[in-house]
Amino acid sequence: MLPSRPFLITPSSLLPRCAVVAWPAAALLLAACGGGAGAVAEPPVSVAPPVVLPATPVPATPTTPTTPTTTAPAPASWWPAAARADAALAGQEPALPATVCASVAAGLIRNSIGLLDDAIDAASRESQPDAARLQAALDACPAGQAVKLVAGSAGQNAFLSGPLTLPPAVSLWIAGGVTLFASRRPSDYQIAGKNACGEASTSDNGCQALLTTSPKGNGLYGDGVIDGRGGAVLTSGAYAGKLSWWDVGALTKTGGSSMASQNNPRLLQVNNGSGFTVYRMSLHNAPKFHLVSSGVDGLTVWDSRILTPTLAYSAAGHACPAGSTPAVSGSPNLSTPSTCFTPETVKNTDGIDPGQSTNVLIAYNHISTGDDGIAVKSHNSKSGPVTGMRIWHNRMYFTHGMSIGSETDSGVDGVSIRDLAIDGYDMSATSGVRIKTDDSRGGKVANVSVDGVCARRVQQPIAIDSYYGDAADSKNALLPDIHDITVRNFRYLDTPDSRFNGAKALLLLRGYQSATQRYPLYNIVFDNVVFDSQPGWVSTKIAQAVPSNAALVMGPGPVSFASVLAGAAGQNQFSVQDQRSSAAPAYDCSTAFVPFPSSNAPMSQP
Repeated sequence: MLPSRPFLITPSSLLPRCAVVAWPAAALLLAACGGGAGAVAEPPVSVAPPVVLPATPVPATPTTPTTPTTTAPAPASWWPAAARADAALAGQEPALPATVCASVAAGLIRNSIGLLDDAIDAASRESQPDAARLQAALDACPAGQAVKLVAGSAGQNAFLSGPLTLPPAVSLWIAGGVTLFASRRPSDYQIAGKNACGEASTSDNGCQALLTTSPKGNGLYGDGVIDGRGGAVLTSGAYAGKLSWWDVGALTKTGGSSMASQNNPRLLQVNNGSGFTVYRMSLHNAPKFHLVSSGVDGLTVWDSRILTPTLAYSAAGHACPAGSTPAVSGSPNLSTPSTCFTPETVKNTDGIDPGQSTNVLIAYNHISTGDDGIAVKSHNSKSGPVTGMRIWHNRMYFTHGMSIGSETDSGVDGVSIRDLAIDGYDMSATSGVRIKTDDSRGGKVANVSVDGVCARRVQQPIAIDSYYGDAADSKNALLPDIHDITVRNFRYLDTPDSRFNGAKALLLLRGYQSATQRYPLYNIVFDNVVFDSQPGWVSTKIAQAVPSNAALVMGPGPVSFASVLAGAAGQNQFSVQDQRSSAAPAYDCSTAFVPFPSSNAPMSQP
């Protein structure tokens, strides 16, 4: 039996500058900070004198303690030494916060599968029991310091909260072994006057994110977990007791135009500021996007793991029983919660979406989701085009791949992608590297360098398309203009029993042409691009053919499918210039594909 959990509402001015917030039976003890368990050695932090505040105890909900899990290996062991020794990234690895203003102790315990028991928040008043004290600690924290979430004295290892706001210069540090769970009550996230959170409608504007910040040198740190509980059954709104967040997402595929968008909360929204860092965190089971930035100058995501769904919401190898997953075709399901989920059935759960942002570094991350692993976007920007973006040393599992778009109307000029491994696991709609946009949201995309990619089991290894989803003739007239794209040292490997081997692995190259305007793809360079066998072309349902309106240069390194490109040249304004002059070896992928580094990754289970 856990100690009783106090319910505390106190002005932020009463909170101490540095404290451990524990949950004893009769009082709230704020003791000197600096403690807390972590999976990796952590630096010392400054402390402040203890303060004791009274609290009113309330009964605790009994919870079965979780079975101890094996400590994850240190992040340094997840990558080859050569990748870790990248001289271009020397001195750029973030550090954990030097000063902790308050250490807040957990009061809940995860169950044996790593989630929260449903009984904990079955009552509406218990939907976000930790929100008030966490927000108070954040609000009281001085600029440049961090609030740290730590384990409780009796082994408690979980928090449950609704939306939280990180002050501009205050960071959140979640210690190893500790999980911050998201409320499953849509009304906790509701934005007044907008569409109903937890429902599908014509637009997505109804939900706050779990964590929101306008950064000024702050971040999200630690070896802990933020779990969005996307597969948990909702407890308020039209689908209370009937659907999960991910079931609501599936309605966008089955509910028609009136349900085209899911009003589900994002995990982390970073808006309009500078200098935000996500370091060593694990983000799990987001109801929608995991991490989104907009208008940020200076975003770093380093050594983080993004995994949706986890094993707790799926099955080993994602081998869910028939009828247990969300319906993504046919008639909409409005009344029966799904019990097992796969990446194909957790819609719009992008990993990292750096939008309208500059000077971005995304490095050494592992990403497995049901949509884009990373999607660079540029839409309605007030600060000009996306520039200075480095996406280096990352691995993707499932996902729709490494994307630029679909929103590019504010321009993308300067993206570097290096050392990327993508295993699509034969999931539908998987891609390797793709630029996707159309004339409803297009703009200039230029100076994109892709250097060092290993891909397998994906449907479209390389795609550059001005008619994303075969969309055309929009009244917005935001026309795509894509040029100066280099793909170098790209390797696509056939895999035994994959459905995307040989000609089933498809290329997509299509520039823009309307009745009066033409923006062809140009200065598109393939240099040392090697497939194990000859790929095919994507089929299309519109008049704009594939390939079309594109000028491609091969070389100086080899292009293994030159005959496929040459066979399409001279038609539909598609041209190929052969500048191959060397016989460089194919890019080395011998160490590219490794298991996802987490014991709760379904694809890594036997």
